[in-house]
Amino acid sequence: MLVQEQKKNSSSKGVTILGSTGSIGVSTLDVLARHPERYHVFALSAFSRAKELFEQCLRFKPRYAVLADERDAAALADQVKAAGLHTEVLSGEQGLISIAEDARTDYVMAAIVGGAGLPPTLAAAEAGKRVLLANKESLVMAGSLFMKAVWENGAELLPIDSEHNAIFQSMPQNSVSGAGLSSGVRKILLTASGGPFLNTPIEDLSKVTVEQACDHPKWKMGRKISVDSATMMNKGLEVIEACWLFSAQPEQIQVVIHPESIVHSMVDYVDGSVLAQLGNPDMRTPIAYGLSWPERINSGVSALDLFVHNQLNFHRPDFSRFPCLRLAYEAMASGGCAPAVLNAANEQAVAAFLGKKLSFDQIAGVTEQTLALVQGCPVSTLAEVLAVDKIARDQANQTIYKLSQQGSSGRNS
Repeated sequence: MLVQEQKKNSSSKGVTILGSTGSIGVSTLDVLARHPERYHVFALSAFSRAKELFEQCLRFKPRYAVLADERDAAALADQVKAAGLHTEVLSGEQGLISIAEDARTDYVMAAIVGGAGLPPTLAAAEAGKRVLLANKESLVMAGSLFMKAVWENGAELLPIDSEHNAIFQSMPQNSVSGAGLSSGVRKILLTASGGPFLNTPIEDLSKVTVEQACDHPKWKMGRKISVDSATMMNKGLEVIEACWLFSAQPEQIQVVIHPESIVHSMVDYVDGSVLAQLGNPDMRTPIAYGLSWPERINSGVSALDLFVHNQLNFHRPDFSRFPCLRLAYEAMASGGCAPAVLNAANEQAVAAFLGKKLSFDQIAGVTEQTLALVQGCPVSTLAEVLAVDKIARDQANQTIYKLSQQGSSGRNS
């Protein structure tokens, strides 16, 4: 643990951003910069974007910065020293955990994509922080363990995914409680844009290119999450996340295709009421809400013009078009290690697709095969979760290798 010392001042909240160079991290810094009297940046982290992280250090002057690679961190340390900054540079997973649990930070934005975000996000929960959760994999991989850490350590868990933030805003107070779906709630209606291939003929999905899959029609996101949105695995992971956040069963969550991305999600009540949160598709809205809750602050997002957005459409999802969504529902219903296996296999399959070793339509197949082969593993501790994660990744990689070899044989014949 880092050396403890007094917080910067009593009126300004210290914020640590795990994944500060990604789209969520950049948006968070934009919101923070609008309210310098309320917040200060305590620590920033990036995986490998050292240049962008250095530029953020120059502007926000954090106490700590973290990079994944030790050599990259050493080079960044030389840069910040030459620039006259007092930023200490750390590296690796332990560096992330240190800045997440440090007593001088109040809020932790968990925005690292994928399973790598679990250990530091869990550390923040165990340290009783306000956790602004944009890393859905923490709940997908280790939902029971993570929620237990939140409850036992008095952490505040605020969902940042636009859909879960919308549900949180449309629920009764303290809906993230673990006490079961809030009284009077009949169903959660989780909206989805449908991604770039909502109307593409299913037989053409095998020809989808990386560039097409990463070109989301509404949101500007990283490559991995863009592909997940295109397969709707992202929405499947959000179903699992919503089950843990709001203590719901999979059958209590209905995914609704909403191409305009104006209604961010809805809550259906037993008296016939449906409460929804609407807004322009901009992640600064849920970020600002998470930072300021239970108050509201200016996020920099323009007001929604209902006279411009005067037509809203809603459709049922087609599991034959989006098999990854079906797999997520099945994994959550199975419980145990299945959600962690689902996440690990999907991450490896998406990486293979981005590396042009797998076709777009094979992502779901690799994930389904891995789920069938890796079953029954315990996931009651972080070590067990990480062990399952490794087993599933290894199995997925074996399947990917076989498929790539078959593809090579087909092209050479």
